[in-house]
Amino acid sequence: MKKKNILWLVVFSVVFVIGCSSYLKTQTEPKEQEKTSTQTIVIGSLGSDAQIWKHIAASEQAKQLGLNIEVKEINDGVALNRATLNQEIDVNAFQSWGYLKAFNEIHHQGLVAIATTYLEPMGLYSKKYQTLNQLPTGAVVAIPNDAANTARALRLLAQAQLITLPKDFNAISGTPADILTNPKSLSFRTVQSSTIPRVLEEVDLAAIGNTEALDSGLNVLKQSLYYEKTSADNSKNINVLVTSKNDQKRKALDKLGQLYHQPFVNDYIAKNFGGTKVDVNQSVATLN
Repeated sequence: MKKKNILWLVVFSVVFVIGCSSYLKTQTEPKEQEKTSTQTIVIGSLGSDAQIWKHIAASEQAKQLGLNIEVKEINDGVALNRATLNQEIDVNAFQSWGYLKAFNEIHHQGLVAIATTYLEPMGLYSKKYQTLNQLPTGAVVAIPNDAANTARALRLLAQAQLITLPKDFNAISGTPADILTNPKSLSFRTVQSSTIPRVLEEVDLAAIGNTEALDSGLNVLKQSLYYEKTSADNSKNINVLVTSKNDQKRKALDKLGQLYHQPFVNDYIAKNFGGTKVDVNQSVATLN
């Protein structure tokens, strides 16, 4: 009888160990799959930024990092941010740090920057004049109509010594009403950023962001009358990758910043965009 009991105990123990092993294997398998599986990330972008991300998406480097990147083009900044908030896209790539801060402030939202990408200058262009000195009194200047780029355009005009601004000028939400002096009595026409190049012939001067300039065949370093120079508050002009609060802790998204700053991307940008996009690889925490 004792032998039978011992035999049953041995059989039970073997079955129990096998059962536990199967259970543990089942529990660990999904984690192993998670580590090795390809992660799909949808990036919303526009213009030259979308072009860059399509290049990255097709790269062997993206595959090596386990990323399947899909690029969705949405040709409006506010729409891109709303799509990110609604998690219709995972990340967007188009805006400066200053634009993001202004959007969050105006719309009471909490989109999050997860990586820096580049710095590109805004320029002043004209179809009618060769130099800023030729601008007549009362000249009409087209500037972007979104808060951050309105303020950015005014700072550019001040840097070009066409106007002066107060020392406490708000670099995110400042407006023409803040101008202290305007020697040429410039008047301002606010226009959606993406359409400013189209009104260039209707105005005397236009402040155009580099993405829109590139889309219109303009090189800021060669064809603008004046472009942004390095200054202490340039951090607001640095472009960033942006996601929603719900997605900011996804580890796969951290790989996007790593990808962007690899040599194959820098080489592609240098070849295709005439030196107008300067790589900026610094922590988002350093932006102010």
